[in-house]
Amino acid sequence: DESSAYGASLAGGSFDFQKFAKQPYTIVRFLSWIFSIVVFSCITAEGFVNKPHKPEAHCVFNQNDSACHYAVGIGVIAFLACFFFLLLDAYMPLMSNAKERKYAVMADLGFSGVWTFLWFVCFCLLASQWSHTLDVGGIPQDAARATIAFSFFSIATWGILTYFALGRYRRGVADVTQSIYAEPPPEQHTPYPPTYAPSAYTPTTYSPYPSSAPDDFQQPPFTPTPSTITSTQPQGDYQPPNY
Repeated sequence: DESSAYGASLAGGSFDFQKFAKQPYTIVRFLSWIFSIVVFSCITAEGFVNKPHKPEAHCVFNQNDSACHYAVGIGVIAFLACFFFLLLDAYMPLMSNAKERKYAVMADLGFSGVWTFLWFVCFCLLASQWSHTLDVGGIPQDAARATIAFSFFSIATWGILTYFALGRYRRGVADVTQSIYAEPPPEQHTPYPPTYAPSAYTPTTYSPYPSSAPDDFQQPPFTPTPSTITSTQPQGDYQPPNY
C-alpha cells in the first residue's frame, strides 16, 4: 500500500488529477456543490413571488421570507465551502507537514458536521413552511419542491463528508502515533529472574598459620639418636669456673 498521512499520499509526488477525481470524498463533495447550487438558485430565481395587485414579493414558503433567506445563505456558503475544500483536497498531497494536514482535516470534519446539521434544519424549516402554504396559486411549485428535495439530499452528502473526514482524521492520528511511539527493538541481554532468593551463607574458616604440607601429613614421634644422648650427658672432669 502507498504510504499516506491523513488520507493523502506523502509529499514529494506529482498531482494525479484522475486519481483525485476518482476519490470517493471528491465525488461526494462535487455532488454537494451541485446540490447547493440547485437550492439557492431555485429560491433566488423563483422563490419570491408577489400576489396580484401587490407590489411586494414574498417567499413562496408560506410567505416566510426568513425561510428563503436561510436557505439561500446556507446554500451560498455551502457552495463556497465545497469549492474551497476541493482545492484543499487537491493541495493536501503537497503538504509536507503532518500538523498542517491535521488542521486541514479537522477543519473539514468540523465544517461538514455543522453543515449537516444546518441542512437538516433547512429541510425541516422548508418542509414545514410548505405544508402550511395554503394558497399555491401563481407559485412555481416545482421549484419549491426541488428546493426541499435537494435540501434533503444535502443532508446525506454532507453527512457522508463528515464520515469521510472522521475516518481520515482517525487514520492520520493512528499513523502519527504509531510512528512516534514505535516500540524499540528488543535488547540482546539475559532478562533478570522474576524473583531473587539468595542462597544460605556459609562462612569460610581460615587457618592462622597455613602449612604447605598436605592435610593428611603426620609427624613421626621423636626418637633420640645416640649422638643426641651423648651430647646431653655431662662430662665427669668438667668443672664450672669460679668468678
